Amino acid sequence: MEQDDEEFEQLLGEIPHVTSTNSVIDVMPRATSAPPHLEEVQRVRGSSAAAVEEGGSTLSENDMSSNMSSDPHLTAAFGKLGFDEGGSNSLLQSLIDDAGDNNNRPIISNGSSAAGGGLVGRPPLSNGHGLNGSNGLYAHHMDTYGTGSTASYDLYASRSSPSLDLFQGKRLPPKYTTLEEVEGHIYLIAKDQHGCRFLQKKFDEGGPEDVEKIFREIISHITELMKDPFGNYLVQKLLEVCDEKQRMEILHAVTMDGELVSISLNMHGTRAVQKLIETLKSPEQVAMVIKALADGVVELIKDLNGNHVVQRCLQKLSHEDNQFIFDAAASHCVEIATHRHGCCVMQRCVDFAIDHQRQHLVAEVAANALTLSQDPYGNYVVQYILDLKTAWSSTEVMARLEGNYAFLSMQKFSSNVVEKCLKLGVEESRSRLVRELTTSPHLGQLLQDQYANYVIQSALSVCKGALHAGLVEAIRPHLPALRNSPYGKRILSRTNPKK
Repeated sequence: MEQDDEEFEQLLGEIPHVTSTNSVIDVMPRATSAPPHLEEVQRVRGSSAAAVEEGGSTLSENDMSSNMSSDPHLTAAFGKLGFDEGGSNSLLQSLIDDAGDNNNRPIISNGSSAAGGGLVGRPPLSNGHGLNGSNGLYAHHMDTYGTGSTASYDLYASRSSPSLDLFQGKRLPPKYTTLEEVEGHIYLIAKDQHGCRFLQKKFDEGGPEDVEKIFREIISHITELMKDPFGNYLVQKLLEVCDEKQRMEILHAVTMDGELVSISLNMHGTRAVQKLIETLKSPEQVAMVIKALADGVVELIKDLNGNHVVQRCLQKLSHEDNQFIFDAAASHCVEIATHRHGCCVMQRCVDFAIDHQRQHLVAEVAANALTLSQDPYGNYVVQYILDLKTAWSSTEVMARLEGNYAFLSMQKFSSNVVEKCLKLGVEESRSRLVRELTTSPHLGQLLQDQYANYVIQSALSVCKGALHAGLVEAIRPHLPALRNSPYGKRILSRTNPKK
């Protein structure tokens, strides 16, 4: 009996597994080998598949039953398993029923199933992402999708969703068109690609009642959804359509126990938090966000995802509300300015600050200019201050660099800062810089250095009169060496007298 059971299971594995694309049937074996007495079953299965492939028509249950009953080899194969002709027909009929319903809707090819027959696959998609048109729906990578003529959503259309398995065993229809059909399951489908789009569509099509219905089912999971690959887009859409009472509930949920910083550091959550900042309506709401972000602002500034939240604050909040960011930038100037992401945020702080705030930031950058100028990222912050082209800011920076110009000129990053000082500094500061280079005991080394030679070229270009003549005279003893130097010709071309 046990042997018969094993052979029966093997036979089930070898019965064609039917999938459909339009009218073409695929017959895919579920096993790579079969017992010898099933070879005839395989032969018939293969010939049936070939016939379908050649004719392009749908294989009906009558065709399969006819093939089985008319072929003595196939009947014998079933007989070895203990089935008579009628039993064999019944077995095959049940397998056909399992594979698809009367409308030839096959089970999906990955083996998922639902009660009541096979599942209908989604129709062809025009944009490769699931929906047509443009209806303001948030989708992956912040693209915008609409719904076209697709009126229903197939729950099992994609097995890629991390929450899809949670639907197994629940009384949720495979396809749904109304909120009533998914009531009680909204949180789960919000984490599914197609379910998320369905809910966003309901925000656009429905009224406040539909918004409230969706809101009530997801509010207790709002922090999780903000960090979900699909759920974060639903939250963004919700923030656009919710009323002020609902917005306050969201804020209370995400601003407690450091949750907002944690969400901001997440690659998906950062988008939702930026949308939250964009949609703040009242001073009370702004105060809640500031309080939640303030303790983690330095961590956010230095984070790949979090820095975008800080920059969105700079863009959307007032100068007074952003004071917590300016204070952190000034207090942690070197730490932030020497960081890959922090140096960009520091420059944005200078952009969005008003007079007294900018003056404080510039003073801190200038005070650390010698250290920052030598850093791969900090040098850009110093150059940015010089690019402001204000006399007081450039004078502050150059005052901190005086006495170190020769040393700085021979370094990759700081040599760019010295060149910027020569081009944008005030006249008096530039003159002192040129004199320092002219009188340097390392001038011969500077002339042939791979970085410093560009500084000397810039000095020769910007200075005039006696200052230019003095530098040329200082270079003259080194002319023989320069003629054999890879950089010498460029320097020699700039040694002609200037008026």
